[in-house]
Amino acid sequence: MRTSNRLSDLGMKLMNGVHRAILAVSGGRLGWTLGGMPSLELHTTGRVSGIRRSTMLTAPVHSKGRWVIVASKGGDDRDPLWYRNLQANPDAELTVRGRTVPVHTHTADAAEKAELWPQIVAANSRYAEYQTKTTRDIPVVICEER
Repeated sequence: MRTSNRLSDLGMKLMNGVHRAILAVSGGRLGWTLGGMPSLELHTTGRVSGIRRSTMLTAPVHSKGRWVIVASKGGDDRDPLWYRNLQANPDAELTVRGRTVPVHTHTADAAEKAELWPQIVAANSRYAEYQTKTTRDIPVVICEER
């Protein structure tokens, strides 16, 4: 693994840890929004290990029982591990404001992404910036409450 990839992965883990610490220290009063977007904790099953994995993300597009998350990894050329876990097992859980709900996920097809991408970028322009940093087509994941 390249040194830049290791540093990027370490930075992502550090940000996740800080986010979790803010939630824990504040008793859940702080940390449920980030950059004007709701934050959530995605719980997946490791595609290799079978172990429950969790990561903190934001949902730039959301409505009752439906959350859209972006597998941007900050514009990295690699898909995030949580996305690869969802490809292997699309059933997951989301914790939103302390409430955990079971969800079924799927990667947006071209038509769904074309509809969602302008909304995603309107919520946070960094997503457009991330896409310019990579040749990878950044996946958009739709999570629907089961």
